[in-house]
Amino acid sequence: MRVLVTGAAGYIGYAVARRLVMAGHDVDGLIRRDAELPDGVRPVRGDVLHPASLPSGQYEGVCHLAALTRVRESFQEPLRFFTANVQGTVNVLHAAAGARVVFGSTAAVYGTPERQPIPETEATAPSNPYGASKLAAEQAVRYHARTGAIGAVVLRTFNVAGSVDGRVDPDETRLIPKALAVAAGRAPQLEINGDGLAVREFLHVDDLAAAYVAALEAVELGEDRVYNVGSGTGTAVHEVVSAVEKATGRPVPTLRRPPQPEPPVLLCDAAAIRAELGWRPQRSALPEIIRDSWAALTRGDG
Repeated sequence: MRVLVTGAAGYIGYAVARRLVMAGHDVDGLIRRDAELPDGVRPVRGDVLHPASLPSGQYEGVCHLAALTRVRESFQEPLRFFTANVQGTVNVLHAAAGARVVFGSTAAVYGTPERQPIPETEATAPSNPYGASKLAAEQAVRYHARTGAIGAVVLRTFNVAGSVDGRVDPDETRLIPKALAVAAGRAPQLEINGDGLAVREFLHVDDLAAAYVAALEAVELGEDRVYNVGSGTGTAVHEVVSAVEKATGRPVPTLRRPPQPEPPVLLCDAAAIRAELGWRPQRSALPEIIRDSWAALTRGDG
């Protein structure tokens, strides 16, 4: 297929574009400015907030990953997040007529449900503007697919980590990037809320990229699918810190903060995508995720 990847220069978008090329697809990467793209990906200048800049009707597939993603920032600038994540998605949908669309969403649409692991049938109840904006965008994608204008798969991801082609996750508000930054001496300490017993799961970015390829190749026009994508393996925060120390051979000083109102466990039920698309994570063991991330972070040091 000829495929457009929005956000192709981003952390996840780059990995998705790379995997699509590996799978034999003809890939363009939408970028707003000069940026590094994977080998075999052609740059296309455009902005999802400027519809006239988007290539229209040229693609059999679209992977839409361009978005604002930082939860804390979304509380400070909710309208900016809704504009980028909802209006940007609507603009892409207009340009994607007749295409198969894979939309990158998030587990934040679920909020903090008591049922764990979380299945796709769980009620959506986002607790922040970021999650709410992604849910609204999901609805635009799914309702549009039901008209037959596109085929659509929504992928709801949990915590993504790891590295491909030596590229680091630039968001050090996330646990593994911040812990590694502390190990590298780029930050003095890792702040932990409460006792460090909160359980989260982590998916290698390359495994997530493989899920995009599987979804794009499976969906047909008029279809509307939603899948959770995650490893399903939980790890406590203090265990992540220990794993980083073991992998790097360096200490990770921590500072305990008062507990915050956050769920003690957040795990993904990915049974549907495993059963229907045959997708399985191959690189999401925590030691491999950390090794890849550390190698990317320290590339060129010394």
